[in-house]
Amino acid sequence: MQLETYISDLLYRYDCVTVPEFGAFLTQRESAKLHETTNSFYPPKKALSFNEQLQQNDGLLANYIAEVEKIPYLKALNKISNQIKSIKAFLVEGETVQLKNIGDLVMNADGKIEFDPSHQINYLTDSFGLSHFTSTDVDREIYLANVEDIEVNSPIVLNPEKRSNRNWMKYAAAAVLLLGLGGFSAVTYHNNNSIENHNQLAQEQANEQLDAKVQEATFVISNPLPAATLSLEKQSGNYHIVAGAFRVEANSDKKVDQLRAKGYKARKIGTNRYGLHEVVYASYISRDEAQRELYKIRKAHNRDAWLLIKTLK
Repeated sequence: MQLETYISDLLYRYDCVTVPEFGAFLTQRESAKLHETTNSFYPPKKALSFNEQLQQNDGLLANYIAEVEKIPYLKALNKISNQIKSIKAFLVEGETVQLKNIGDLVMNADGKIEFDPSHQINYLTDSFGLSHFTSTDVDREIYLANVEDIEVNSPIVLNPEKRSNRNWMKYAAAAVLLLGLGGFSAVTYHNNNSIENHNQLAQEQANEQLDAKVQEATFVISNPLPAATLSLEKQSGNYHIVAGAFRVEANSDKKVDQLRAKGYKARKIGTNRYGLHEVVYASYISRDEAQRELYKIRKAHNRDAWLLIKTLK
């Protein structure tokens, strides 16, 4: 099993991928950058880091492996555990463990794992297809000098205009045309103003008639219906405790009814990329609250329940 392949797949969609009994790979969005020395532009990306303290299983990685390989959840969890034991053995021996498209892991003298992230891949889907590029430096002083040189070497020459004795005829024709347009504009303005006043008077009369009709109308309901009060609770949050995924939608509806009968705020959250209808016990806003409820559900009701981090539309 290539564990790094599954971790890499999940890093595109989630900000935290926890490997049970080992640590968690975290991502944080970084804005586009400009390297002033090399004039290189870098697109936005997800910066990758590793936290050895986060080792509690949240079910994300194991459930993903179980879905892809079509194996039970516990078997997927066991495969993860075996590969982590192998990785730790290499680290203890002083070797560097390379995770493809993720980074290199090495154990320092204090027994702590150090992580060097890979820069070969960008896990930010918004930057898909974007790569860094280098631009040549723009020297604005050179262009300014060229403009000044052109102005000096190419002076503007003004040629005197040859006037004609017939210019007074042009001015007279222009004056006659302006007088004609002025008279036409005055007549047009007067007509438009009259039409506007007529339309406004007709609108006022129509409004008065409509008000009279409304005042005369009387609505009487002899047997009014009782007021209905609906109390709807809308769940929100991106942390969902998954109870199961079903190929047949009727089975997912049945599961929702069963969980609600036991007091859970169960619901369907749509289908996953394999076409399975997902049913959750409830959804939560904070990760801590979801982790506490997941522990209770696993202990009292379903050992295979797992935490899904997903933004619902």
